[in-house]
Amino acid sequence: MNVYVDNAATTKVSQTALAAMLPLFTESYGNPSSPHSVGQQAAKIMLESRKTIAEYLGADPSEIIFTSGGSEADNQALVTAATLGARKGKKHIISTKFEHHAILHTLNKLEKEGYEITLLDVHENGVVRLSDLEAAIRPDTALVTIMYANNEIGTIQPISEIGALCHEKGIIFHTDAVQAAGHLPINVKEQNIDMLSISAHKFHGPKGIGAFYCRRGLPITSIIEGGAQERGKRAGTENVPAIAGMAAALKEACDNMSVNMPRVQALRDKLIDGVLQLPEVILNGDREKRLPGNVNVSIKGIEGEALLLMLDMAGISASSGSACTSGSLDPSHVLLAIGLIHEVAHGSLRMSLSEYNTEEEVDYILEKLPGVVTRLRSMSPVWKRMQEEK
Repeated sequence: MNVYVDNAATTKVSQTALAAMLPLFTESYGNPSSPHSVGQQAAKIMLESRKTIAEYLGADPSEIIFTSGGSEADNQALVTAATLGARKGKKHIISTKFEHHAILHTLNKLEKEGYEITLLDVHENGVVRLSDLEAAIRPDTALVTIMYANNEIGTIQPISEIGALCHEKGIIFHTDAVQAAGHLPINVKEQNIDMLSISAHKFHGPKGIGAFYCRRGLPITSIIEGGAQERGKRAGTENVPAIAGMAAALKEACDNMSVNMPRVQALRDKLIDGVLQLPEVILNGDREKRLPGNVNVSIKGIEGEALLLMLDMAGISASSGSACTSGSLDPSHVLLAIGLIHEVAHGSLRMSLSEYNTEEEVDYILEKLPGVVTRLRSMSPVWKRMQEEK
């Protein structure tokens, strides 16, 4: 049996999204900036897609900018807010220690440009405390950027409350919603969100396409110069097939969320309960405030890389954390942020489920995982030392 449980890294394109895309490669393939009928046909499809995405985010179509993905949207959001803040003499930004590197690396860049950065703790359960945020806010705070749900441990943040606090203080609030879109309800107006980033390939759309929501009235700073596409705020010929695929995938995911997510959550809980039957295994992140499909555990006494290789040999595709940093030998910054020591963080396993997973697949994982863990621990000097210390 082959089991794919790495949906936080990427998802397969749904048939609905694929069907929306295919005609745009060979039929309605015009450049949407062209004035002729073929180009305007593509422009119409792009407009309808923009309306669909805006509808499912609770936004206005004019507030949606198409990007190459979540990382670009994150970059543009932070640069936009930082630029606006600097004009007002505000150069302080608040974020968290366990953000995606698209946020953290951009913050590092801004820090070199003279901005002051405060990274909040997320504590053992991986959830930001409003009291910590409120204490960190200063008169010169220009932006708060806190992810909607963590990409590794799946913890969901109190977004509406954070947004309300920011609005009360007159501060722009951005959230990286790449892991949340299509899996959790989002309404930018009701949740006090000023800027938001999404990426299609996390909810069964194509790779290489995302969207940046920016509340009307906030002037957007371009980070890619060139043509006048996207109202002059993001140059480059729009990828109309991918845009249509993203819109179709988001619509499908949101329309079926009330049915799919409880089923995925039930599979998640069964998998968590089964894995925790193994000795010396801990669940990373809050048990309740987590994405419906996220399972992240640390299995003491083994290396995550070896675990993944042996699971792959058994036909199980999982991960140890973010695919964006899978080439690094360093332990996850997310797991270190919630207080795990290096040795424990190195033994992490992330399994992320989607609506395409089945109970039979979960049973198969629970059948194979114990044997893999036992074998690896039998060869592990770390595990041997742990047993001797007992």
